[in-house]
Amino acid sequence: MPKQKTNSAARKRFKVTGAGKLLRRHAMKSHNLEKKSAKRKRAFIRAEPVSEANAPNVKRLLGRR
Repeated sequence: MPKQKTNSAARKRFKVTGAGKLLRRHAMKSHNLEKKSAKRKRAFIRAEPVSEANAPNVKRLLGRR
């Protein structure tokens, strides 16, 4: 049986922790940053867990079960 390929786009966007949880980058950190407060921009830096509804799809893209 051939090897399963990981989706390249998903590999760049998601991280799997040691416990197997999926982390994603926070949205709204890419542009229009002048009008956002420093406190709000700092909050965007932290990675957020992927929602439970989306987790199965992300795992499939990453080649995990």
